[in-house]
Amino acid sequence: MKQVISAIPLIALTLMRSTSAIHLPESWTNQLPDSFSLKANDNELKPFEYHQCPVDMPLSCTNNTEIGDSCCFEYPGGVLLQTQFWDYYPPVGPDDMFTLHGLWPDLCNGQFEQFCDDSMNIESAETILKDFGEEDLLKKMKLFWKNYNGNDESLWIHEFNKHGTCMNTIKSHCYDQSTYKKNQNVVDFYKKTVELFEDLPTYKWLSENGIVASQTQTYTRKQIEDTLSARFGQPVFVKCNNYVELKMSRNRN
Repeated sequence: MKQVISAIPLIALTLMRSTSAIHLPESWTNQLPDSFSLKANDNELKPFEYHQCPVDMPLSCTNNTEIGDSCCFEYPGGVLLQTQFWDYYPPVGPDDMFTLHGLWPDLCNGQFEQFCDDSMNIESAETILKDFGEEDLLKKMKLFWKNYNGNDESLWIHEFNKHGTCMNTIKSHCYDQSTYKKNQNVVDFYKKTVELFEDLPTYKWLSENGIVASQTQTYTRKQIEDTLSARFGQPVFVKCNNYVELKMSRNRN
């Protein structure tokens, strides 16, 4: 049974990574051609064939460069957010883990675009993952990517249709068209979201420092901030309103 942490009903962790031209994650770029694979006498970038992605693009949440190939970075939403929840009412997910809510690109002003491309919408996530043989990934999603109403797949579908369709780096034309399979970008969206979640084991970080859910024990904001900052590698900010939101921001390729 999940306990309340410091008598607070919900903890939402907003994990931010500034990106400017955010470099494509390795698992997303493995289908893209060599960045410098233009033919000797070609002066034009051929759609679907070549993507020139500089390896030294500056990190920021705006595109002030002259890089025109949007397959190379997230734009206009140059900050990636991942949100985790401590769901105790109703209690869903493992007792020793936060649950995963989603991943999306934010604009520099804190807002975000949504439902950007109806042509990318999906009606089933589980079928797609099974078609690609991603049974292990699906098992992980069923464990910690939870919907409070009990229908987990509806949340997965909603998150892709709402946010995944706004990620230009996983548009189908960004892949090598000779090997791309329909919905491969959907799989990559789920795979990268889970990878980032596993890279940020928030509950483990807190519990290893003696901070665990309790109906009697309370913790100071400084205790939580210091613990997470030490493990995250960057300052963490705890914002209190109707619930607790922990913001952790890190510039990272």
